[in-house]
Amino acid sequence: MARDPRYDILFEPVRIGPVTARNRFFQVPHCNGMGTILPRTQAAHREVKAEGGWAVVCTEECTFHPTSNSTPIPDCTLMDDGDIAAMALIAEGIKRHGALAGVELVHHGLATCNRLSREAPLGPSSRPYLYGEPVQTRAMDKADIREFRRWHRDAALRAKQAGYDIVYVYAAHNLSLVMHFLARRYNDRGDEYGGPIENRARLLRELLEDTHEAVGDTCAVALRFAVDELMGPTGITKESEGREVIEMLAEVPDLWDVNVADWDNDSATSRFAEEGFQEKHIAFVKKMTSKPVVGVGRFTSPDAMVSQIKRGVLDFIGAARPSIADPYLPRKIEEGRVEDIRECIGCNICVAGNNTSAPMRCTQNPTVGEEWRRGWHPERIETKGSDSRVLVVGAGPAGLECARALGERGYQVDLAEASDMLGGRVAAESALPGLAAWGRVRDYREYRIGQMANVSLYRASRLSADHVREFGAPHVVVATGARWRKDGVGRRNPFSISGWDRGSVLTADDVMAGMDVAGPVAVFDDDGYYLGGVLAEKLRRDGHEVTLVTPDAEASQWTHYTLEHARIQTRLLELGVAIEAHRNVAAVGNGEVELACVFTDRRTRTACATLVMVTARLPEDSLYRELMENPQALADAGIESVTRVGDCLAPGTIAAAVYSGHRYARELDAPPTGDVPYLRERVAL
Repeated sequence: MARDPRYDILFEPVRIGPVTARNRFFQVPHCNGMGTILPRTQAAHREVKAEGGWAVVCTEECTFHPTSNSTPIPDCTLMDDGDIAAMALIAEGIKRHGALAGVELVHHGLATCNRLSREAPLGPSSRPYLYGEPVQTRAMDKADIREFRRWHRDAALRAKQAGYDIVYVYAAHNLSLVMHFLARRYNDRGDEYGGPIENRARLLRELLEDTHEAVGDTCAVALRFAVDELMGPTGITKESEGREVIEMLAEVPDLWDVNVADWDNDSATSRFAEEGFQEKHIAFVKKMTSKPVVGVGRFTSPDAMVSQIKRGVLDFIGAARPSIADPYLPRKIEEGRVEDIRECIGCNICVAGNNTSAPMRCTQNPTVGEEWRRGWHPERIETKGSDSRVLVVGAGPAGLECARALGERGYQVDLAEASDMLGGRVAAESALPGLAAWGRVRDYREYRIGQMANVSLYRASRLSADHVREFGAPHVVVATGARWRKDGVGRRNPFSISGWDRGSVLTADDVMAGMDVAGPVAVFDDDGYYLGGVLAEKLRRDGHEVTLVTPDAEASQWTHYTLEHARIQTRLLELGVAIEAHRNVAAVGNGEVELACVFTDRRTRTACATLVMVTARLPEDSLYRELMENPQALADAGIESVTRVGDCLAPGTIAAAVYSGHRYARELDAPPTGDVPYLRERVAL
């Protein structure tokens, strides 16, 4: 198909200092939990984006001195010449497809405690490490600053030697020593590096000039800068010091990469921010510089992208999360296949991967992190290994992805869904406050399946074991999901809670199905992810008095990893939801629940007409078990395999369910892989 001419502007080349980007699609630096401890994994992940049409593909943070060590979270490193080979491998993969390779040099300052190197952290002044450990920075003297500039310059030279086209100076996200010099709350120096903003920006200017001098003949020098920390007068704001920095340095970098800080603001989830949400903060920058400007906003709509360019907001469409969800997003727009874009849902499960020190995952793109170790490509898949027919039972996220991928391989697939609605848990959860974008998990797969003549979809078709045997497909995939438990069994409670079988107790599924709820309501969240908090929000918006009870220190505690916890707490408190933290539900009574302190077991009672359990889930695997109980009947029906996928196999995240369905589709009829089904990157001894 031909490209829609409305999008031609997105494919114009743009000059960045001594280099030229072939179009306006720019994968900004983002962490992915791979670092250079997994160089092949990292390189393959970045390379596929260049292949997919991104004109600029950047690494994640790249540390360059032992005084900035982020262990256990893996970063890229350019501390000495021994790191060049691994970084060159990444650059080579990116440049193999005509993209520019960018590297983001970073020193974390107050945002690191150097667990591995055991070096004292550095800062403009002596301040505590920002994230909890009892460590403080050493205030840098003039000699330290000179050394720091040398380390940065040496790293820029190594980056050039490794083949990078763009070298970043990093002053964003409250994760950068340079940002800590800029911030008054961290910098109380009395010399030329402290005091007025001109002094606090001195180190930033020096690093830009040093980098230009070192590598500017062939490499562009980019500045990543948070123009607003969204903290009011306590921090940098676009009305004052953020604007002043832009004015002072307007023509110094070759490219401005602008955003807001902290990271939880820059990467706000779709629950709390719409596409293009940063425009109101960064739109002024392009008016103040002749240099190209890149910014982000979780852009997935080409019309929104064009609007940013034509209205003079941005020169480049920056992306991290949308480039993860669909590495081929630019190519699909260029080829007139906009409907095929796998749109980011803004759930931040990718961020959670990095924050738990593991290669990232993606709800929409199950191939993320598997590009090298399993050889999975987001747009290419092996053709079918046989003429076998496959019956997939259940059209939730696992079943939909399984049927889609099997269909792409060329198998004849029959997908049976018990209800009239596709999507399973996604259909229910995307109707909750703030989660509408999650419906894209269903929508993308439903659309793709609808384009395949070899995939037949049957709605309102609940299948029994007899039905499956009568169908006689050689391979059966059971993707029937899971249900929330009503008895309270979960992490905190290994046994049922007393009184759980009262009529006043509902499950999360009951609430999402529209069952009548009487107030006051208590939501017992022993799950710790998003759902307990979302249900509390929904029930409060429905007009009920709501108490959220959790054994954790705060509501939805696991969302620290997805950068949502502060917003969730704020939302619930502003809505008037009472939060009972460090509390377990000990018993359900008549019109009340008995709570127990998780430390002292001290008991209190809370009024409660309805208790909603969000504790653990049970796989809906009765169909699987019934089929497997009679192997002879399977053989007589010509059924060679019956396999569970997704929540039916092991309840988890939506991303895990999509991955499970995809993995089955990839591995059907494939040769056995042994006990370790993927390649491993090993330390050479």
